[in-house]
Amino acid sequence: MRLIRCSTGVALAALVAGGALAQTAPVQTPAPAAAGTLNPAAEQTPATAPAAPPQFQLSEGIIATVNDQIITSFDLRQRMLMIIAMSQVQPTEENIPAIQQQALNALIEERLQVQEIAKYPDLVISDAEVDEEVARMAEDAGTTPANYMQFLEQGGIRARNMREQLRTEIGWRALVGGRFNNRAKVSRAAVDQAMRQVTEAASKPQYLIGEIYIEAARVGGQQAAVTGADQLVQQMVAGAPFQAVARQFSAAPSAPRGGDAGWVVQGTVQPALQVALDQLEVGQLSRPIPVEGGVYIIYMRDKRSGAATSLVTLKQIMIEAPETASPETVAAATARLEALRPQLTCDTMLARATSEQGLLGSDLGEADVANLAPQFQQVARTAEVGTVSTPVRTPLGVHLVAVCGRRVGGADAPTYQQVEGRLQNQNLAMLARRYIRDLRADALIELK
Repeated sequence: MRLIRCSTGVALAALVAGGALAQTAPVQTPAPAAAGTLNPAAEQTPATAPAAPPQFQLSEGIIATVNDQIITSFDLRQRMLMIIAMSQVQPTEENIPAIQQQALNALIEERLQVQEIAKYPDLVISDAEVDEEVARMAEDAGTTPANYMQFLEQGGIRARNMREQLRTEIGWRALVGGRFNNRAKVSRAAVDQAMRQVTEAASKPQYLIGEIYIEAARVGGQQAAVTGADQLVQQMVAGAPFQAVARQFSAAPSAPRGGDAGWVVQGTVQPALQVALDQLEVGQLSRPIPVEGGVYIIYMRDKRSGAATSLVTLKQIMIEAPETASPETVAAATARLEALRPQLTCDTMLARATSEQGLLGSDLGEADVANLAPQFQQVARTAEVGTVSTPVRTPLGVHLVAVCGRRVGGADAPTYQQVEGRLQNQNLAMLARRYIRDLRADALIELK
């Protein structure tokens, strides 16, 4: 079990005592649903350094040990500066404790990750891999690697500390991927079910959102999560980039993507979140939304009423019977197809049609439901994939129609591979969180 021992009379908050702290601009009290409109220019982390790094007065020495590996006050200060620089949150007397707690949690987990990586001698991250990660981060910030590192150094962050942090992050991703990729794979049935859910949701309102989730257990309880979230909202309304704040503070799986949660369908989220989604306008940021276990902040990036098209893949068997055919002829054709229907599937339908006289089979391919003959549209919209309809009368004859596939159309419609990748990434993120929780539960952690 995890053991945490705190020295008597010493609280972590005492590590910060005064110092030169930049103050945020006053923020007006927000409306019930929205805290304000974000500055679109703040979507990317600015590539210019702050005028001067914030000054913290931290007691010198060891802050904590993690299985006998130490965390010093220098380590803590460096990580706090990193969080401030990367999130563009302005340090204030009110939010310094939250930044400090976030930094300490990150350092504890990093020490555990380093210890776990060390068990695998072949898992060595080269300087070139670290250079590639720095280059990617610099590109995201719209600058060069040299300028990016200079930006961090002007903020008081040592390049060596930054590179070692990145080396651990890369190694941890490689370790998690190597251990859990096979377990994270999803079945075809799971992907098919997800595709059906996407299709069924196509006509419902949808929201493209960013999310930040503050987990109560990581920050000292629900009230601390609400307070911390409120401070983050004020910082973002004042100009801190949402994506950068999400990367540093969010506990959601979307954090590495800057809080990008993608398109969310009406009715698929918790009721408290749905209320915010219904009330927020595009470009607005929600106030903190308490839920069980933590607090959400939602940024409404876009809205839409639903997908414009629904595509189906159809096959059919037909008995010719023109409009002038007698009722007896139509009835006979209907009876024959009704008797044949239980024996048919999408895979056998065309072969059966070619083996019996008087039957015509055809693969209708994929089509927009709206472009189908009116008699086929009801089948295409309502029949389950893989089923064969009851006989359908058209001016050409009597038909059996098989719905062999259905998906959402339009430029934003996800492909099978995209849905599969999303589900696998969700599984991998869940396994990684469980992995670090288990390591933390088994560790000896002492806070000095």
